[in-house]
Amino acid sequence: MRAAFDQNVIDLTPNGKEYTATVGDRTALVEIIRSENGTLDLRIDGKHITAYVSSDGSKRWVTVNGQTFLLNKSSSGSSYSKGKHGSAGHDHVSELAAPMPGQVRSVNVKEGETVTKGQTLLALEAMKMEIRIQAPRDGKVKILLVKQGQTVEREQVLIELEKS
Repeated sequence: MRAAFDQNVIDLTPNGKEYTATVGDRTALVEIIRSENGTLDLRIDGKHITAYVSSDGSKRWVTVNGQTFLLNKSSSGSSYSKGKHGSAGHDHVSELAAPMPGQVRSVNVKEGETVTKGQTLLALEAMKMEIRIQAPRDGKVKILLVKQGQTVEREQVLIELEKS
């Protein structure tokens, strides 16, 4: 399986009960310890990691350490394309969407504000966990579509970013 996180390609190769994950010249052993109710307990190079997964058709949202990534199954069925919430068809605008239903707990930016890759733009609360929506790249907040306290649905667009 091949996946791309923010321009980084991840190759996953089954290796018995584990997977070998390769990103560039770095390789890690990934073991799925437990998978139930949308939660994955993983061991990556001996370190315990919990990931939260939600899905809708071929789309999967994976939240790890407060960062949410979108995983789309490709039409070939054998590879995946991953990226932080964004529209793959737009070179200069990214739509950041809610990975699951929840409530906006904080909004940390304003329209027109310049942001940097990885900056937390807003936080959602869903299923008793905080999900930070972070900038997938440097840019500028084009449109802010939500406000603190607002309830949002899965895939609802929260913020539109454009290249600055």
